[in-house]
Amino acid sequence: MPLEVVVRDVERADFDPWLRLWDGYNAFYKRTGPTALPRDITRMTWERFFDAYEPVHALVAAADGNLVGLVHYLFHRNTTMIGPTCYLQDLFTDEAARGKGVGRALIHAVYERAKDADATRVYWHTHKTNETAMMLYDKVAENAGFVMYGKTL
Repeated sequence: MPLEVVVRDVERADFDPWLRLWDGYNAFYKRTGPTALPRDITRMTWERFFDAYEPVHALVAAADGNLVGLVHYLFHRNTTMIGPTCYLQDLFTDEAARGKGVGRALIHAVYERAKDADATRVYWHTHKTNETAMMLYDKVAENAGFVMYGKTL
């Protein structure tokens, strides 16, 4: 059964519940223990959401007065289009709220923000083992078939 979800911009007062979700997201991707994301990166990420010069943004989903999801996205230039492109970087729903429309609401809110910014595309990556999320993604977007490569420097 879907939750009544309100998606809104993150606010400074949201730090503690956002951090709980952010830590859950990082734990999901096994960024804990020796591979944990350093707190200075978390603090800088948080500050970027409130810096008008940064292209990084955050939305949160609230249900029954509690934050149950987050999404981070950013705008960047692209060599194949005039307007900006929107990259949905992080999406996480509290485990108790999964399957209840939170992820879908967050994705659609990013779509709206992207349209408002004259972006013509929103895209994201997920790990190939994240099959539960991919069931949702297949309903709200198209799999472009690209394989992502990266190198940590």
